[in-house]
Amino acid sequence: MSNHYELHQAVGDPGKVATVLPGSGYTAMGPLLYHPRAALHALGWTVRVVEWCGRPGLEAARTAAVELLEGVDAPGGGGIHLVIGKSLGTLAIPTAARLGLPGVWLTPLLTHDDAADVRETVSGLEGDHLLIGGAADPYWDHGLVARLRADFVEVPGADHSLEVPDDWRKNLEIVEDVTAEIEHFAASFDLR
Repeated sequence: MSNHYELHQAVGDPGKVATVLPGSGYTAMGPLLYHPRAALHALGWTVRVVEWCGRPGLEAARTAAVELLEGVDAPGGGGIHLVIGKSLGTLAIPTAARLGLPGVWLTPLLTHDDAADVRETVSGLEGDHLLIGGAADPYWDHGLVARLRADFVEVPGADHSLEVPDDWRKNLEIVEDVTAEIEHFAASFDLR
C-alpha cells in the first residue's frame, strides 16, 4: 500500500462497495463527501474512505487510484464498485473507466493543465457516471459535460468547493441536493 494515504472502511454489503477519494485540501470529512458516504453506508454499502497523508501530487494520486481500484470486486465479480472522487480524487476517472467502474465525480479537473488524461476520458464517458460541478469553478467545462452521454449536475454560481460565496443557506441546500443526487445514483444499481 502507498505511503501517500490511509484507507478506512465501514463494513456493509461486500457486493456493494464505494471508494471515496477526496481532494487535496478537501478531506472526506468535508460535507460534500461526509454526507454521501454516510447515506451510502446507511443503505448498506461497504464504504472505503481514503485519507491522504499530507498533500499528494497528481502522480501520487494517480498511483493511489490504481492501487485502490484494481482488484476490488467489480461488476464482473457479481457486485458493484462505485467510485466517488472530489477534485484530486477525480484523477481516478481514467482508471475507473478502464476497469468499467461507475463513478460520481465532484468538481472534476476538466481544464487542469496536468490532467489531460481526465479530460480525454471524460469526453468519452457514457452512462454509469455522474459529474457534479460548479458553474463558477475554473476547472469545470460546461461545454464538455453538456455533450456527454453521462449524467451531470451543474450548480449555478458555485465554485470549486461547490459553494456560492457569502450564502450559507444556499451552501447547505447544495450539500443536501448533492447528497440526494449521489444517493439516487447509487440506488439505481439496486434496480438492475
